[in-house]
Amino acid sequence: MDTPGNTPSGPLEKLKLINWAQMQAGQEWIRSRGLSTQQAFVLDYLAGHPAAIQRDIAEATRTSAANISGILRGLEARGLVERRYEADDRSKRVFTTDAGLELIDGHEEAMLAVDESILTPLTPEERVTLQALLDKITADLRPLGKP
Repeated sequence: MDTPGNTPSGPLEKLKLINWAQMQAGQEWIRSRGLSTQQAFVLDYLAGHPAAIQRDIAEATRTSAANISGILRGLEARGLVERRYEADDRSKRVFTTDAGLELIDGHEEAMLAVDESILTPLTPEERVTLQALLDKITADLRPLGKP
């Protein structure tokens, strides 16, 4: 539990604080580009999975095809994605446009900079120790995005 000053005291509470700082920085970066979290995730997914079908995007985002349809409509209206039929294909394929790729360019680098700023107080040796401890803790946990 938190101490009276509302400062996290346990190790997992401190990890939640770190995660919150990362999430806030990510949200700020996304908002600065006029995107919702879902829109940014879809653009990022499509950048790595060009020609995806709507069902694949829905599975990756763990949401419904109807919700993805709405997100894609909004992104399409802004010229950030395009849907088109490929030869001999009954499903529309979704592609990120150059404008969409440009809009999310730099996200990974921005998040790495946030991580670096969070880890700044640690020496290189302490970072190695922290990594080893986290590896030990997470060894038997199911990876994110895996059923």
